[in-house]
Formats: sequence, C-alpha cells, structure tokens
Amino acid sequence: MTSSNGGLPLLTPMSEVAGRLAPQVGAHALEKAAGGRGVLLGGVPGAPAADVVIIGGGVSGANAATVALGMGAQVTILDRSLDVLRRLDVQFEGRVRTIFSTRAAITDLIRKADLVIGAVLVPGAAAPKLITRDMLRTMKQGSVIVDIAIDQGGCTETSKPTTHSHPTYVVDGVVHYCVANMPGAVARTSTFALNNATLPFTLALANKGWRKALSEDVHLRAGLNVCEGKLTCEPVAIAHGLPFVPAEKLLAS
Repeated sequence: MTSSNGGLPLLTPMSEVAGRLAPQVGAHALEKAAGGRGVLLGGVPGAPAADVVIIGGGVSGANAATVALGMGAQVTILDRSLDVLRRLDVQFEGRVRTIFSTRAAITDLIRKADLVIGAVLVPGAAAPKLITRDMLRTMKQGSVIVDIAIDQGGCTETSKPTTHSHPTYVVDGVVHYCVANMPGAVARTSTFALNNATLPFTLALANKGWRKALSEDVHLRAGLNVCEGKLTCEPVAIAHGLPFVPAEKLLAS
C-alpha cells in the first residue's frame, strides 16, 4: 500500500520499530557474553564509542540512527539518494556522517565498523546483497551485523532468517542478528503502532466491501498482491518469474 506522498503507510510503523530496535539488539550482541567484541556502544571517557554503519537512510535507517546516536555511538549512514542524505544531514544537524553508497564505500566502512545495520528496502522485491562473503571476511572479529532487511531475503550473502528464541549465529567471526519480524520482540508497542495506521483502511474495507474500496482508492489498491489466483504486484511477479496482471483489469471485470 502507498500514500499520497509516496510512502508506505502500513510498513512505516514496523520499519520505525525495527529501526529503533536494531541498535538495541546490536549493542547486546556486541557484549562479550553474547559472542561480540566486548564493546560498549556509547563508550566511556577515555574509551571510544562503537563505530556504527547503517546501510540505507529510509525510515528504518533513520530511526536506527536516532537511537544509535542517543546511545552515544559514532554513526555513518550510506544511501544512494543525495536527497535522502541531505535530509538526514539536516535532521541530525551534522551529527552523523552521510556517505553516498557505493560498493567501494561499503567495503571500506564495514572493515572498520563494530556494528553494521542493514536497512535497505526495495518495495515488493528482494533486498540486494550488498555485503558479500569476501567483504564479510574483512570485518573485525566479534563485530555484529543486524540485518533488518531479512524479511526481504537479507542484504548480505550470509544472512539467513533466525527467531527471537535463537536470534544470532556466527559466520567468519561476525555475529549475525537476522530475526524475521523484529517488531514481534516488542509486540505491545508494535500492535498499537500498526493499528493506528491500519484502522482507516480496515474501516473502508468493512464499510464498502473490498472490491469497491480498492476501486475507489488507488493507494489501497496498490496493496493488492493476489486477486482471483493472479499476481497483481509486479515486483513479486518478476521476482518469481510469474505472469503479472494489473489490479485495475481484474477489478473492472
């Protein structure tokens, strides 16, 4: 589903929650007992703060930066949109480094990072694999990757879904936190946040019926993925090599 400003209204609250959770779970994974380097995210006088690299400056990335900065970390955000980087520079008043995302930049930055947060999103499609196995081998032993993009397949070649009961695993000395449905860890907060965003659309469906509600609202219609056994979401159809049928064609029949 979309909004008039081009956003994703139902995904946004969950991205906010996952983004704000990422530094929190990453800080725990950095603890020695959890398999990490034994680094305190915010450091202390005389001992430097952790170096946090966030790949992706969208909703989840910006929220991750908010919390990481609040915890005292040194934060760098990478994105491929100069407009996004300008917005983040203004939002954080220059307190984060903003770098245009290239393969070379990612390779250089993750080598020095204590915590890497993968916050990339391609709506409706699989996440790009931005960190390869070879790149992973250059990272510090005991460093941590929190892959928020795991619900879209993950943004590293070594990412695989984990659960809240067994959230981490280690590859080449790097701790991976790849919990699918991260907001489930804070279910009460997530429920209120999602309900606030969902209720207007739920009322439209209940009051008008699904066909009329989708026909009258292009943004609600954009959330239709499958109708009458046919894929109406083009990125999903492309990803799976299946035929795509526009929702408008099916709703008009």
